Amino acid sequence: MVDVSFENSFKKTFSKINDELLKLKIKKQIKKIVKTPNIGKPMRNVRKGTREVYVSPFRISYIFLDVKKEIIFLEIYHKDKQ
Repeated sequence: MVDVSFENSFKKTFSKINDELLKLKIKKQIKKIVKTPNIGKPMRNVRKGTREVYVSPFRISYIFLDVKKEIIFLEIYHKDKQ
């Protein structure tokens, strides 16, 4: 079993999303990530160690700590604001 936690910035951004369909898509992606944590694209340089999954028009950034079996969702951000 994998432990899941959410950073405050993730919770804050998620709560500001008004589109219920988009929220549902994000929740589905979170469930997929929990089942198979390595599905996200591994990031490089400054974001090394994190992974991202694209949910149009947002990206979900997270860390999978294999040793601890823990997933930490870092943030949701718009793809144009990288």
